[in-house]
Amino acid sequence: MEISGESLTADELAADLGPVLERLILLIRSLNILNPMSRTSSATLVTLERNGPSRLTALAASERVSQPAMTQLIGKLEDAGIVRRDADPADGRVVQVSITDAGRALLAIRRVERAKRLGTLLMQLSPAHQELLAAALPALNELADTSYDAPLPS
Repeated sequence: MEISGESLTADELAADLGPVLERLILLIRSLNILNPMSRTSSATLVTLERNGPSRLTALAASERVSQPAMTQLIGKLEDAGIVRRDADPADGRVVQVSITDAGRALLAIRRVERAKRLGTLLMQLSPAHQELLAAALPALNELADTSYDAPLPS
């Protein structure tokens, strides 16, 4: 990897990229002011949208929260009509959680809202920096699709 003629190791890139990503996460969260939602709620909806129905235990593990916390969160999301619980077709004793059409619509609204606000911010950047961000999209998508399965701290 090379930036500005300087070759970076993966560890050096991680050290530089980490703080930038933290600031970007805060920026992205601030762009959804009309439809605020906790990080775990938002991430859970996105996971359900992307991966389809899931067991509560799997959702809790993917979002790195306890099963009781996920059960409580799903209850709130179900009361809001954005997820539903159904019996697992393979095992009727098990519950699967699915995103509803209302949940998909909420995510779509949030994405449009965020894109408008982010577009305004991007217009403040130079065309060269806009092009660099566009060129980085494939690498950022690949990074976002990776999984870090380290054990949770006890």
